[in-house]
Amino acid sequence: MDYCTLSNSNGIELEVARFGGIIKKLMVPDRYGDVADIVLGFDELEDYQDRSPYFGALVGRYGNRIAKGRFTLDGEVYSLAVNDGVNHLHGGLIGFDKVLWEAEEFSESGESGVR
Repeated sequence: MDYCTLSNSNGIELEVARFGGIIKKLMVPDRYGDVADIVLGFDELEDYQDRSPYFGALVGRYGNRIAKGRFTLDGEVYSLAVNDGVNHLHGGLIGFDKVLWEAEEFSESGESGVR
């Protein structure tokens, strides 16, 4: 399964890619009932792999920049991979946006989704 699709009775449909947990499409109705995709992103999954600006992706292990790729915790200095000039951005060189996630659709107790 490359994509998981979730929908509800209100006309909302969400498409999530296994690669990076990327929200590829989110179709929502406006006040007139016209449905449109409101996600900014690429048409092809390969574009996310080759030149992703983190559009719709899971970021991690940290969602922001860590200045100069290092931080101090309990007096110990930790150095991280830098991938944004001299800074560590959104989990570094291989953040959650670059992972091929396992996905399992479920339906139980009147609820459904993906885990």
